[in-house]
Amino acid sequence: MKVTPWEVSGNIDYNKLIKGFGVSKIDNKLLERIKKHTKELHFMLRRKIFFAHRDLNWILDEYEKENKFFLYTGRAPSGKIHIGHLQPWIFTKWLQDKFNVELLFQFPDEEKFLFKQKLSFEEGQKYLQDNMLDVIATGFDPKKTKFLIDTKHANLMYKEACRVAKKITFSMVKSSFGLNDKSNIGSIFYTSMQAVPAFLPSILKNKKIPCLIPHAIDQDPHFRLTRDILPKLGHYKPGSIQCSFLPPLQGIQGKMSSSSEISAIYTSDTEKEVERKIKKYAFSGGQTSLKEHKEKGGNPDIDVSFQWLKYLFEPNDKKLNKIETDYKSGSLLTGELKEILINKINTFLKKHRQKREKARKQINKFLD
Repeated sequence: MKVTPWEVSGNIDYNKLIKGFGVSKIDNKLLERIKKHTKELHFMLRRKIFFAHRDLNWILDEYEKENKFFLYTGRAPSGKIHIGHLQPWIFTKWLQDKFNVELLFQFPDEEKFLFKQKLSFEEGQKYLQDNMLDVIATGFDPKKTKFLIDTKHANLMYKEACRVAKKITFSMVKSSFGLNDKSNIGSIFYTSMQAVPAFLPSILKNKKIPCLIPHAIDQDPHFRLTRDILPKLGHYKPGSIQCSFLPPLQGIQGKMSSSSEISAIYTSDTEKEVERKIKKYAFSGGQTSLKEHKEKGGNPDIDVSFQWLKYLFEPNDKKLNKIETDYKSGSLLTGELKEILINKINTFLKKHRQKREKARKQINKFLD
């Protein structure tokens, strides 16, 4: 198992990550506390897809004292958007709607240029324009959502990033991210820029505002360092809530990759392309023959089609439970399970692409 902000591989043991990263497991008591404010739990909470947190109880303490938190998440543009990227954004939108809070969405357009040798800055800018459309299409409220682009908004960010950088030593960065003496100095400084959105609204509004960061568990090292530094600058530590990874098409190990055409479904994929990829590449938990499958049933725990329904495409628990029961009994075949997923994805992406086209005229609302 390897889990870093730039590489995820192997069979992910989330219990080990909870212990190793020092995050806290979301228990039923915390779920009930969230539900008190939201009236219902998002299916990603009910199913433990968002499974860990830092200081979420404190975030709710402040919220109940009418000191509303703001949300901070982001996307480093380096390729096309796939459905795995949408997972935390969909949950973040739910948080925005349920708690009626503002969102600062960061596009660190220098990150992948600094960390990926083959990505030019010009390529990153093209992906930036494209990626913004997918974020807007997720449905965030433009009145409560602002985009923060590192190079475009450097006038807002750089001074504060310098304050952060002064508190971070090279040894701290090396131990957190595995950097070494051959790492370029931009990559060493970068985490200072990623820390800024966690307290920038507090600077702009001249009051201390709690921050909640929804993100995939592999990004936790950035925010661990942020949490260590911000109190030294007189700011709150950001709270966070972490999700597990939507598995790649080939199996439940690792996570989906933008750079691998056969591991991911992109938001730009056509209906035929979605069908082809699912039928050809989606790892099956079914048996080797029809007879054996009907006798022994399938294993939904390793079946990618079922996992994708669980993580993203079937929010109805009763429907998901029936699919699981039928698959385990052998009455639902692998091909039939894949057809269910194909229809779900194509219905979702058809609506998403329509919203994406409308988003072209909305970008300035989010950049203002």
